[in-house]
Amino acid sequence: MTDIDIIKNMNTVFITLSLIAAAFFSCEPTSEPTPKPSTPETFDVYGYTSTASRSMTFNESGVNFFTGGNMSPNTIRIYPDVKYQTIDGFGAALTGASCYNLLRMPPADRSAFMKEIFDTVDGLGLSYVRVSIGCSDFSLSEYTCCDRQGIENFALTSEELNYVIPILKEALAYNPNIKVLGSPWTAPRWMKVSEKGGSAPYNSWTGGHLNTAYYQDYATYFVKWIRAFEAQCVPVYAITIQNEPLNSGNSASMLMEWDEQRDFIKNALGPKLQQAGLHTKVFVFDHNYNYDDISSQNDYPIHIYNDGDAEQYVAGAAYHHYGGTRAELSDIHNQRPGKDLIFSEGSIGTWNSGRDLENNFTREVEEGIDLVAKWCKAVIVWNLMLDMNGAPNRPGGCTTCFGAVDIASDYKSITRNTHYYEIGHLSKVVKAGAVCIKADGYSPSGLVYQAFRNPDGSHALVVLNKSNAEITFVAEDDTHSFSYSLQPKAAVSLRW
Repeated sequence: MTDIDIIKNMNTVFITLSLIAAAFFSCEPTSEPTPKPSTPETFDVYGYTSTASRSMTFNESGVNFFTGGNMSPNTIRIYPDVKYQTIDGFGAALTGASCYNLLRMPPADRSAFMKEIFDTVDGLGLSYVRVSIGCSDFSLSEYTCCDRQGIENFALTSEELNYVIPILKEALAYNPNIKVLGSPWTAPRWMKVSEKGGSAPYNSWTGGHLNTAYYQDYATYFVKWIRAFEAQCVPVYAITIQNEPLNSGNSASMLMEWDEQRDFIKNALGPKLQQAGLHTKVFVFDHNYNYDDISSQNDYPIHIYNDGDAEQYVAGAAYHHYGGTRAELSDIHNQRPGKDLIFSEGSIGTWNSGRDLENNFTREVEEGIDLVAKWCKAVIVWNLMLDMNGAPNRPGGCTTCFGAVDIASDYKSITRNTHYYEIGHLSKVVKAGAVCIKADGYSPSGLVYQAFRNPDGSHALVVLNKSNAEITFVAEDDTHSFSYSLQPKAAVSLRW
């Protein structure tokens, strides 16, 4: 019997624990945690630095503002009044696998890790998580929330009730304002057909299309899922219609070309959400920059936006990084600047050496900064936590992925990988509701940066030094300036 089998046979224990945990949570809105009392701040500007060598991991330091004028030619000029998109948040996916691994940790160790990740005062303050609607390739089994035919048979499963929701509640205890994004990997098999527009049943987890005859039932499925999570005190901020709608080869998957997604939204999902009084945001696409090189699917979101009946229900589009380049984000934004963009998934693994901080730290941190520079309101990486074998995972899915962190077989020792730093250096100083603002000026080779203004009026600047030499720069806003020296192959998150 495997570890997973043993844990599955402990449902009664987990349900009891879930009920006990639920007693400590209320669905009433809660405020942000109150910062702990502290001595008066010593510095005007605080920085949190990490290095590719692992010699520093969010090490805190500080500098003070200049008392005189700034005449440095090495000045990064920040323009607080030149505003771009509002930031919704940064985070990672709480897959069934991530939650399984977290629940294997000793409770005190898990609490310490969750505080490190989600606490907005003492931790990294992650503020956006993605969960699967039904199974994903990092679930404990293949399932949907309605595997018995008939939408009246909808119900959350043991994976949600015993793994995902308890971990979500722990995260919400540290940051009550976390946004939750839900994404399905497949519709229930009884809703699928083998060919687009056809009627032949397709009883498979992998591939197939949504049967148009079940549009209304599938829309109801989304409504029921959102309501079920709400009943567990977990509000759902947004959904995507289909994870990787052009990929039929995942462990669980379903094809959904842009015209299918358009028709489902305008004829079923949009009206159903509206009738239910739900304000959950809807993001289309949720796949690669290059549309998997299928020419008929190029500009997938734009086709949906061009239909007014569908467009009215759509907040924007979600993208992954497994094909194409980030330039596609700017192209889509320029075509429809009024629609949001989010980065909903990107993984690290053996193919891009995501555990090799020495050689890949700067690549991943630069990705996070550049995603914001290319109009993303949110950046969400894939599994928050996997074990050192990239598990648990499903056959047919990714078996070579790493987590943002990986946990050893003792369920105590944690390896922090490149995605931990990519997300952490943004979330540490950039809070939900911040506005991305203009920064330009000093741009030596290897220096990458992005500026923000937080809802409380504070400023944030995330700076990456890709070069092999230390770089000293001056940051200057309308009223303040300060100097900072950044080590080679290092990132710093600054706030003032």
